Amino acid sequence: MTSTCFDLEMVGQVAHLQLKRPDALNTMTREFWVELPELVRRLDADGTTRAIVLSSTGRHFSAGMDLSVFTSGAGELPGTRGDAEMGRQRAFLRQTVLLLQDSFTCLERARMPVLAAIQGGCIGGAVDLVSACDLRYCTQDAFFVVQEINIGMTADVGTLQRLPKIIPDGVAREMAYLGRRLGAERAHQVGLVNEVFPDHEALVAGVLELAGEIASKSPLAIWGSKEMLTYARDHSVADGLNYIATWQTGMFQPADMMESFAARAEKRDSAFEDLLANPQGF
Repeated sequence: MTSTCFDLEMVGQVAHLQLKRPDALNTMTREFWVELPELVRRLDADGTTRAIVLSSTGRHFSAGMDLSVFTSGAGELPGTRGDAEMGRQRAFLRQTVLLLQDSFTCLERARMPVLAAIQGGCIGGAVDLVSACDLRYCTQDAFFVVQEINIGMTADVGTLQRLPKIIPDGVAREMAYLGRRLGAERAHQVGLVNEVFPDHEALVAGVLELAGEIASKSPLAIWGSKEMLTYARDHSVADGLNYIATWQTGMFQPADMMESFAARAEKRDSAFEDLLANPQGF
């Protein structure tokens, strides 16, 4: 797949997906919203990728939605059809927003963890993007802005739904209402990022190393852990306990555990089987 917005490199069993439009501040063009879910779903479907690192190039991670997305060639806002009946126009706009949301929700649905490596500005839609990742890391010069409030709109692609599950509610509301920059140190303090690195080079190297460590674990156990953590975020403790009991009934088999024990006894790295490729039809 040829991509206009991303470079993809495999580092062992880690997929390094890198935004590659630094001169345009890695803004999210129309192509971005198609290419990201296609790439993630392809990696997920293969079964051999065990972690994804999402990084960027240039001074800023991403300045969010590209201005070209806000207008069509006819000068219309995205998701509108000026010649259609009003109810149908509004229904079409809703479908457009849901489609954009799904471009980031695919990161949650992927069977492997997604780690974001953020330098410089993470603005607007970029906050929606990294909020959908499993883990976030940044450089000392990084900052986060819910930019939508500054241009007269409500963020609608995931920030307002995911951010309060990651950081304290009051901090999320402050970001959403004020549109101010949240710097790297504060982002680390409130738990938005797991670690702050001194510069971009150290950031990417460090996050790739962490992803490589994740990739060394049982991919089935990692998938189960991600599934349970995401489910628990949105459900009660009782629901989560019931789900893991059901999951383990089918997924918990002794092969990976026995391999882990054998590797320790033999003082070697574990060698776990890949996941099976997703079914592509019958």
